Amino acid sequence: MIRFFEKRGRRTPMTVRIIIDRKVKKGKESDFSKLLRELRTKAIPSKGYISGETLRALDDPYNYIVITTWQSLDDWKAWEKHPERKKIQAKIEKIMARPTKTKIYVHA
Repeated sequence: MIRFFEKRGRRTPMTVRIIIDRKVKKGKESDFSKLLRELRTKAIPSKGYISGETLRALDDPYNYIVITTWQSLDDWKAWEKHPERKKIQAKIEKIMARPTKTKIYVHA
């Protein structure tokens, strides 16, 4: 279901921000960086992709947050289910210290 907001009398699809929290096993940072680049390269041309950034916690260098913005929830869900994403995500999960956590946000 696409959510909309009103702006100057026009209905506009609501963008969504996806926050992905990952903790990498020690010694696997290089593998993780390579997989993240591969994932982003595949995501960029996907329908609805707007932007993405990766942050690393100052107090825990193995904890990463990816913030990605999509034009709609439907666009994100389509990418989340995409076979290429699932394949790369499976590789990422093998080098995680804990399961990946994903949350979906909209502007309040």
